[in-house]
Amino acid sequence: MNLSSAALVEESELTSELIGRRAEALSARLRAAGERAFPPTAQKFLRSFTSGEVAQIVGVSDGYLRQLSLDGLGPSPDLGTGGRRSYTLGQVNELRAYLADARPKEALKFWPRRRPGEKLQVVTVANFKGGSAKTTTSLYLAQGLALQGYRVLAIDLDPQASLSTMFGYQPEFDIPENATLYGAIRYDEDRVSMKEVIRPTYFPGVSIVPGNLELMEFEHQTPRHIMASKVRPEDLFFRRVAGAVSQIADDFDVVVIDCPPQLGFLTMGALNAATGMIVTIHPQMVDVASMSQFLLMTSELISVIEDAGGKLEYDFLKFLVTRHDPRDVPEQEIVSLLRDLFGSDVFAATAWKSTAIANAGLTKQSLFELSRGSVGRSVYERAMESINAVNDEAIELINRVWGRP
Repeated sequence: MNLSSAALVEESELTSELIGRRAEALSARLRAAGERAFPPTAQKFLRSFTSGEVAQIVGVSDGYLRQLSLDGLGPSPDLGTGGRRSYTLGQVNELRAYLADARPKEALKFWPRRRPGEKLQVVTVANFKGGSAKTTTSLYLAQGLALQGYRVLAIDLDPQASLSTMFGYQPEFDIPENATLYGAIRYDEDRVSMKEVIRPTYFPGVSIVPGNLELMEFEHQTPRHIMASKVRPEDLFFRRVAGAVSQIADDFDVVVIDCPPQLGFLTMGALNAATGMIVTIHPQMVDVASMSQFLLMTSELISVIEDAGGKLEYDFLKFLVTRHDPRDVPEQEIVSLLRDLFGSDVFAATAWKSTAIANAGLTKQSLFELSRGSVGRSVYERAMESINAVNDEAIELINRVWGRP
């Protein structure tokens, strides 16, 4: 049988070359598609919020906001057709600062940022089972905290960098060498300060340390470093993430770490840096079985850290049921099983399965960026009810750690 020259070339290719060629072709196509939907010169931006939404976010009445506007107090909202008032998130924060000053007895409610003596909260979102909504949980937690006035740093530890993409950074094209967390925790002279790898986002109140495939270098370099050197205690691999985070502790209230779906050196570093941990779990039996293995392996890894002198004292370790359909009877049975086993360590709220969240994610957006009308009012409100319930519970955990009512 005669083969074409193209077939002969393909036949003589090394497997690595074949996979590389496929990767390059796919990358080029994805880049072209991404540029059509989101041109290189474009930037993500957060919409303004209606006065009704702002009243709900801040915790005052819409009438009170209207009166403030009429009296010329606080930030001046934008006026639309029919006198409709709207606020940017920057203006919402100005409003919070004004209300905290004007109503000092409620200052913590309006301006909840860390006070002296309150330690930085580092929340890791983890599970090594793909599809458990780690990134979605991290995204909505970071944005929800920012909406409530907290200063948030999101750290993308997943080489696939889905969280970075949701914040408008394309890992292949927007993140240069040494610009991920790897740059701040690497072992050689090219290490940079943590502040150099932090980037702003379109969402006021949220900064990000983006990820890309460069993060895999830490997994490759750590064994070599351990074998080749007498490691000082402060240079132990599992302390490096905590060391990097400590450099910027004064600049943030909460750090949210989206862990990769594996228990490698990066995840061990995140576990050591954490003050709290959220384990996401999809309520299917195969996922519960996988989480069982995850917990066993995590226990073994943490014992290794503890034997090496690490000290992990979490303020909370919680399980969050994600992608949950409350009408599904088998799922409800699994949720009941988890609550029976783990009790109050399971979030009372569950993150519901939602076409609104899924559809928004397809266009690299969160529901906070969209209006009710863009995805259907009832679907939007149902999804936001679930998101807010989870975030409220997480905020309550953090406030409890800080000794707040």
